Amino acid sequence: MLKESLKSLFVRDLNKVKLEIEQYQNEKNIWKTENSISNSAGNLCLHLAGNLNTFIGAELGKTGYIRNRELEFSLKDVPRGELIRQIEDTIKIVADSLDQLTEDDLEHDYPEVKVLENDKSVKYMLIYLSSHLAYHLGQINYHRRLLDV
Repeated sequence: MLKESLKSLFVRDLNKVKLEIEQYQNEKNIWKTENSISNSAGNLCLHLAGNLNTFIGAELGKTGYIRNRELEFSLKDVPRGELIRQIEDTIKIVADSLDQLTEDDLEHDYPEVKVLENDKSVKYMLIYLSSHLAYHLGQINYHRRLLDV
């Protein structure tokens, strides 16, 4: 039950990221930063794809994904269509990886992670990743409404 709830939230919020990127009136504004806004929506989108492909795809789904976190924040002007494709691919990888888990797997320790301070279970890590996704989704939404003028 929890696994399906988490899967539903990941798919929902990743689709919202995709919608936010699609809603930019001017594609160049996806990469815009201004004043104290240091991360563009494009870089946040790349970061979310990298993060979820690493911590869910590679670690739980054994996809073989190798992350280059530095590029998530240094790449610029990636076409909107490529960002959307990466999010669509991430939706599939997250869903497929979660489908492989049993409810019992959620209680096991999450493999090799330095992010967590307290609970080290797969369940806790997935909840953490879901809240991380929602946090950056909110930033992307705010970025679009503020800077896409």
